[in-house]
Amino acid sequence: MKKFAYLFFVSIIGMTGCNSEGGKTPDSAGINVKAYPVAKKVDTVDVYFGEKVSDPYRWLEDDRSAETADWVKKENEVTDGYLAQIPFRKSISERLTQVWNYPKTGIPVKKGDNYIIEKNTGLQNQNVIYLLRGSLDAEPEVLIDPNTKATDGTWALAGSSMSKDGKYLAYSFAKGGSDWNEIKVIDIDKNQELEDHIQWVKFSNISWCTDGFYYSAYDAPSEDDVLKGKNEYHKVYFHKLGTPQNEDQLIYVDNEAPLRNQLAFTSKDNRFLFISSTEGTSGNSLMVKDLKDPKGEFIPIVTDFSKDYSVFDVEGNDFYILTNDQAPKNHIVKVNFNNPQKENWTEIIPESDEVIEGAENLGGLICVKTMKDACNLIRFYDPKGNFKQELELPELGTVPSFSGDKEENEAFFTFTSFTTPGSIYKYDIQKNSYELYSTPKIGIDPKAFETKQIFYTSKDGTKVPMFVVYKKGLELNGKNPLLLYGYGGFDISLTPSFRTYRIPFLENGGVFVVANLRGGGEYGEDWHVAGTKMQKQNVFDDFISAAEYLIANKYTSPEHMAIMGGSNGGLLVGATMTQRPDLFKVAIPQVGVMDMLRFHKFTIGWAWTGDYGSSEDSKEMYKYLKGYSPVHNVKEGVNYPATLAMTGDHDDRVVPAHTFKFMAELQAKHKGNNPVLVRVETNAGHGAGKPTSKLIEEYTDLWAFTMYNLGMEPKFEK
Repeated sequence: MKKFAYLFFVSIIGMTGCNSEGGKTPDSAGINVKAYPVAKKVDTVDVYFGEKVSDPYRWLEDDRSAETADWVKKENEVTDGYLAQIPFRKSISERLTQVWNYPKTGIPVKKGDNYIIEKNTGLQNQNVIYLLRGSLDAEPEVLIDPNTKATDGTWALAGSSMSKDGKYLAYSFAKGGSDWNEIKVIDIDKNQELEDHIQWVKFSNISWCTDGFYYSAYDAPSEDDVLKGKNEYHKVYFHKLGTPQNEDQLIYVDNEAPLRNQLAFTSKDNRFLFISSTEGTSGNSLMVKDLKDPKGEFIPIVTDFSKDYSVFDVEGNDFYILTNDQAPKNHIVKVNFNNPQKENWTEIIPESDEVIEGAENLGGLICVKTMKDACNLIRFYDPKGNFKQELELPELGTVPSFSGDKEENEAFFTFTSFTTPGSIYKYDIQKNSYELYSTPKIGIDPKAFETKQIFYTSKDGTKVPMFVVYKKGLELNGKNPLLLYGYGGFDISLTPSFRTYRIPFLENGGVFVVANLRGGGEYGEDWHVAGTKMQKQNVFDDFISAAEYLIANKYTSPEHMAIMGGSNGGLLVGATMTQRPDLFKVAIPQVGVMDMLRFHKFTIGWAWTGDYGSSEDSKEMYKYLKGYSPVHNVKEGVNYPATLAMTGDHDDRVVPAHTFKFMAELQAKHKGNNPVLVRVETNAGHGAGKPTSKLIEEYTDLWAFTMYNLGMEPKFEK
């Protein structure tokens, strides 16, 4: 399920200390790079199907060692020294601060007569949660202000859930960027925090039922394994309000399958408890229990993990499920509790040429969000599947979220595109009409930019779409600075969205490109599978072909092109820059999966084997992974692109050792004047909840490095 997709020691002999002597001192367009710290090499060898593989930087996997800390400190000093010499770094920071500083409002969520809403005045590190009593026009009351919890902004909300009677708000939060969450509860009427406190929560929702809620957690890890230990035996608990965590009731654990995640959720009437189990980032089993039956047991609906099943509504004994079972682009089926076998399922909304991306019951109608060529469409159907109406969106773009209830006529939705900041609309379902509720007032004119969708041909003849965003009046002269972005994995779709951080690049003539690579979900499960396991090279070929198209059609040239991607997209950048170093001038791999032979040994990495396979699966799978693994494909004496690899010291999704080992290899073998640097953020993780101050610092460094190495001389109006 996509829930887990946005969801990523042996003894060392002969260790010696790190030092900063003897490193290379390349020069990039006039700026000297201080000598790279020498990363020692150790005698670590693994054997895969009879083949020995050296892992000389294994010691960098120990995130708690003094030696790793010393190496990171020296790397950051080199990177900071380089970035400090870029003449326009300060002006980029000032411009980012300027364009970031506008009020932001989240989508209202209603329960009973009250609304919960997120707001940010502009440069607050974290959004603040407000209560609006009785009406949208009520004076906002602060419920949760994360900015009062940590002076550096690294205390972040991870999620929240109002009880079904609207009396309580349970919220989860994370510290320092980690995936580990804690849960606390607020009495909404009194606007008072209760004593309830849950710890060691991870990959969980909060699902209320009468006097408490269900959540998912792991056993407390050892101190050494907090950020890198393998996550095993995910458990579902029920917490009753007013009781300590050690009294929480264990609802479900699969002791026979430690590498599974368990997600619990309840029906609106509190009658049914569902548990969805996953073995990876896609595919899940599903079971249900009647909570009104004192002797009720869990009844399986689906027992294998080959397809996705998501319950989005319950009416009486009927469950409405969105699934790709027998429908690669998804369809909606109705399943009866008393006869849950597949042969008894009723198809409500069939598969079509468009991918059904999501569904929910709003105002008694089934709201269906589909995707056509990576853009959203919204249609409504009655519970029998009869078409009722279509919501005409402002333009081609994305609807990230809806907020509403099956018994309410009022709903809200957000809309965005590459040139339209996220706006919130209030929607009257019966009248099929909407009005603008909130839109950000940003300091630029979005109409100065335009977006084009292009379909290009990949290496094997597959047609692949990409979005090209640029300032109006672009001249196709082959000299435009261009940043190509991609992801290509885990059924994740890249749809149009507005991002403040792009503004300094775009307004200085930069071209921003998003390629919708195979491995994503843009065209359904077949498109996803075509970029997984022993077809993963398709993803890299799609990215390379996008670059070649942009060069051939004079949007840019290799000397003016940068590539960027995060997490699985960091792998994408690492693989393509090692396969085609001649094609790009700049590479920005962010929190990337770089060691494809060992990724499954850390935290939640085992869950990614559904997309990647594993080096332990077979000799063929091992060979395939080693063939593109960035850590294992850095070659001696190659002039690689100017590289700024970015990671966080608290990343327990894709542990920073991936980036550390890759950059140690790159700095040791790279030959040429391009700088190859690593930026390690402190008190930061995989990205979620990162404070505004750190985001501005990160994108200041990213754009300073990118623009400088692309030969840009940005100018900003005061």
